[in-house]
Amino acid sequence: MARWTRRQWMARSVAAVSAPWVVPARVLGRGDATPPSECIILGGIGLGHRGQDVLRWMLQQPDVRFVAICDVQRVRREQVKAIVERTQGVGSCATYRDIRQFLSERTDVEAVLIATSDRWHALASVWAMRAGKDVYCEKPSSMTVAEGRAVVETARKYGRVYQTGTQRLSAPHHVTVFELARQGRLGRVHTAYAHIADGATVLSVHWRGEEPLPPPDELDWDAWLGPCPWRPYHSSYVQGGWRGDDDFHTGAIGEWGAHTIAQCLQAIEPPCGPVRIIPAPNVSGDGCRLVFSNGITLVLEQGRRRWRGACGEWIEGDEGYAAAADGYSQPHVSSPALLRESSRLLSAYRLRTGRALDHVRNFLDCIRRREDPVANAEVMHRSMSLVHAANIAQRLQRELVYDWPNDHFVDAPDADRYLARVQRAPWTMG
Repeated sequence: MARWTRRQWMARSVAAVSAPWVVPARVLGRGDATPPSECIILGGIGLGHRGQDVLRWMLQQPDVRFVAICDVQRVRREQVKAIVERTQGVGSCATYRDIRQFLSERTDVEAVLIATSDRWHALASVWAMRAGKDVYCEKPSSMTVAEGRAVVETARKYGRVYQTGTQRLSAPHHVTVFELARQGRLGRVHTAYAHIADGATVLSVHWRGEEPLPPPDELDWDAWLGPCPWRPYHSSYVQGGWRGDDDFHTGAIGEWGAHTIAQCLQAIEPPCGPVRIIPAPNVSGDGCRLVFSNGITLVLEQGRRRWRGACGEWIEGDEGYAAAADGYSQPHVSSPALLRESSRLLSAYRLRTGRALDHVRNFLDCIRRREDPVANAEVMHRSMSLVHAANIAQRLQRELVYDWPNDHFVDAPDADRYLARVQRAPWTMG
């Protein structure tokens, strides 16, 4: 089916509506607002608390028009519809329960925000890109190395813009840390520390018994499970109780490491040679070390030994260190002199890359320019494959060598078996 242009969609929408909408003036393109025909048409898939936060962020952009939400939970559909219609006017947001129907029918939607629980991230992204949509997907963007590779290949094959929700890659204080390291201000970088969440990274499967299924319009349980193995319904799962379960979660390393390993890689730019992974003697991953072929060591670390906030990176060189985390207004550095040129470093970064220091804006700009955003599919897969490789080394409790460019372990077939998972039909990438 051919894609409609924005103008065709607006004309069809106006003709199809018999009753008037209550629409704010800015949505009609009055004053300084972007005309509807020039807006980027967005939809959403699985927008809970985090997804609704990102949605509000997107709705602040002047050139965005959000038209439809797809979610297996009715309460989420209603929440998102209310958020959108408070901004865009009554009747401006359609609702869908089935992702397949949503992707096939809404040919007007140019890009989607995906913020389902983790197990659906890669599959929803692949399906959306095959349907011709650009994708902003929350982290962690894959549950396995094989899923991450599928996202990369799909984005490349269909020419889609993909941004993963590692928003700190666009935050000024984090970008300053990256630039201090990349521009040699810290001397020769030898160690990077990635903050990981408290708790376990070696997980098991926990069934919670069985409760009566809600009506399908309240919750489509089969679709909620998606590609994961079937299990009986229990209400705690849909209330966040999926965390800590191996079918649904990537553990302490994946929870924050999906952010912080990407942040460290932005700073140190290691070569894509084999990576030696030395597990920590625990179930958490605290102290796990990844040694790159150029000698730089990336250490996974829990707690507040280096950071006073969450999701931080700490980059250390022969001449100093720089770190950032949530709640920082500027980097924590070994010498105040390192911050004297921070404004110039940020200006040079923006001039060199053309990227906004705003993750959503970077995504929208790249949709218009058809460019790769800062957290594109390759960047996502490069960092997430290390998340998964570290999890596997922790599970097996032995040193492994991970062949980064080729997505497999060297002489370790028992480790390679964890690189992919069987997906439950019909929720597959096949």
